[in-house]
Amino acid sequence: MAYQEKKELQRAEKGKDVEVSRPARALSPFEEMDRLFENFVGHGLMRPFRGGWPAWSEAAALEGRMPKVDVIDRDDEVLVRAELPGVQKENLDVSVTDTTVTIKAETKREEKEEKGDYYRHEITRGAFARTVMLPSTVNSEDVRAKFKDGVLELKLPKIEKAKRRNITID
Repeated sequence: MAYQEKKELQRAEKGKDVEVSRPARALSPFEEMDRLFENFVGHGLMRPFRGGWPAWSEAAALEGRMPKVDVIDRDDEVLVRAELPGVQKENLDVSVTDTTVTIKAETKREEKEEKGDYYRHEITRGAFARTVMLPSTVNSEDVRAKFKDGVLELKLPKIEKAKRRNITID
């Protein structure tokens, strides 16, 4: 038992109200750096590296975070799906090259509430840009895109020489 803890226990035995503290679990260097960054730059900024989306606000979901993106390599095409909660179609910008897809989006939400002497006005904004490498070369001229219920779906046809072929082994 540490010297300080012994002194606190002795005081407590004599009838004095003393708060006895136990040593906390030691943080790993990575946890300590996360804690320092979050205290310095605000909660949530380092969370993209941990994954997950906060549930409290659609606009907060994009603030300092990257959306979840699935890239599926099919025989004749590459399918890209991105979750973009709170994004409107007009605030979405998608560009495609032969080997990459870049998705840029922005959200803005404004709330006003007025009750007697009480007035509240909040504006929340979030934005991101993410570039995803594709597993094979695609025809960027013949892309089909669909955006519904906050999910962007891109179907990118592969060029002829990039298609998968099965090879028989002798």
